[in-house]
Amino acid sequence: MPSNEYTAIKKALLDNATPEGLHAYKKFVPGSTQKAYGVRMPVLNELAAQYKTGGFELVKELWDKAAYEEKVLAAKILGKIAKQDPAKTLQFIEYFADAIEDWAVCDTIGMQSTKLIVKTHQKEIFALATKFNTSKNFWKRRLSLVLVEWYTRDKSLHPLIKKLTKGVENDEEYYVKKAVAWIEKNFAKGK
Repeated sequence: MPSNEYTAIKKALLDNATPEGLHAYKKFVPGSTQKAYGVRMPVLNELAAQYKTGGFELVKELWDKAAYEEKVLAAKILGKIAKQDPAKTLQFIEYFADAIEDWAVCDTIGMQSTKLIVKTHQKEIFALATKFNTSKNFWKRRLSLVLVEWYTRDKSLHPLIKKLTKGVENDEEYYVKKAVAWIEKNFAKGK
């Protein structure tokens, strides 16, 4: 039985879905085959702020429904509650990683789910990134770099990040190559 929070979110998604939003999603996330409502990001941001009190239970419920917007909301809400239980947050990221289907969800997880714990849980985030870096799943390999993108502003961490990029520098997957280029561009900005 769906929770009251999920029921309200689903209604909001249906009420805010538009053909233009769906068209933008298909253009923004080409090739994705997952279900999408067609809800724009400002609405998703409002819903994440409104329903963060749903906690980890709502995060799991949203993720398991598997529509694009529900996955994005799960990752965004997780980021808003990460400080409550950082270890659980990292467990959720690991759980999410197995079902990533596109770069937008991947990057939302890697950048927003950890936002409140990047300074306090650097070691654990790097450990997770290292684990994902050699995965057969190319979305996990991309996530390995997205998880550490924030740290590119700290030159003392560049050797650790470069070790991760070296692990995938010859990757054949387009979205992994894009992540490597993104990290290298960040390094170049810092020089």
